[in-house]
Amino acid sequence: MKRIVKPMFLTIMAAAAVLSASAADWHITFGAESPDRGSQALAFLPNEIWIHAGDSIHWSFPTHERHTVTFLKPGQTRPPGFGPVFGIPVGCPGVTPDGSSFDGSACVTTGINDDPSTPIYTIHFPSPGNFKFVCLLHADMTGLVHALNVSDPLPHDQVDYDKIAQNERARLLSNASRLRGSAEEGESGQLAAGVGIVLTTSGAGSSTASLMRFLPGLIVVRVGDTVEWTSLDPSINHTVTFGTEPADPRPPSAAVTTTADGARQAIIASQADSVNSGFLSPAPQERAGLPLSPPGVTRFRVTFNTPGTFNYICAIHDGLGMKGTVLVH
Repeated sequence: MKRIVKPMFLTIMAAAAVLSASAADWHITFGAESPDRGSQALAFLPNEIWIHAGDSIHWSFPTHERHTVTFLKPGQTRPPGFGPVFGIPVGCPGVTPDGSSFDGSACVTTGINDDPSTPIYTIHFPSPGNFKFVCLLHADMTGLVHALNVSDPLPHDQVDYDKIAQNERARLLSNASRLRGSAEEGESGQLAAGVGIVLTTSGAGSSTASLMRFLPGLIVVRVGDTVEWTSLDPSINHTVTFGTEPADPRPPSAAVTTTADGARQAIIASQADSVNSGFLSPAPQERAGLPLSPPGVTRFRVTFNTPGTFNYICAIHDGLGMKGTVLVH
């Protein structure tokens, strides 16, 4: 009996040693930004990667925009980014610790990351499979991990992925920068509250190039004029916020009303007034089998009844420099 068990034990240990020795570590970043933080690449870089079962992926966060890396279970309903308290993530549910494993049986997610000094987050993939991942805060920021059997060849190495990431980063940031010209060609008297474009950087998912700016950043009007802001970003939320920034910028201020065409409007009668548009959000794209979603609110109008200098921000992206000024004569 001893002569039978011992060889079997050694064989199992040898196989485990081979698997351990062959396990690799891969590196992916998510998000990229210009030096002034205005141009944002809302993307996993790269957003498609082939690894072996048993490998791990290390995710790094080089931007000041909020992101998550989230693997949901097959068929799981995608949760919102925030819960009842703005800034506190919902998770899937909750946040899983660094070094978690994902095999499709339970969700895995980071917290909300917006600090480039945040340490990397590692996810281990013990089993073969094709696993989609998303950012809970950006609807058009997705990717795919292909975890193959150890015996299967891989199409790329880390050097290849680094080059792919560099090219995707440059393309997305270039697209974001060029969006400035298209927004500034809009109608006179209207301002863009952010502008973006959704792109496909691989066959695995989508990415967004976004310019986090009010365009133009300065506008001069007369007393009694109405200024209209329009969000031109297909998947990102923005606000137009004057005065005191609310703890939760998602709902509009109490004095904000809805117009007949579905926009929001407010009156500013004093430089001491605080007015928040609430989230200006595009309607999600329709999908078969789901109820029709309501139209999004993408326009906000303010009538200025007093002269002065009125500074405002996007309450979500002011840390990226998304600020503007209305001069009223």
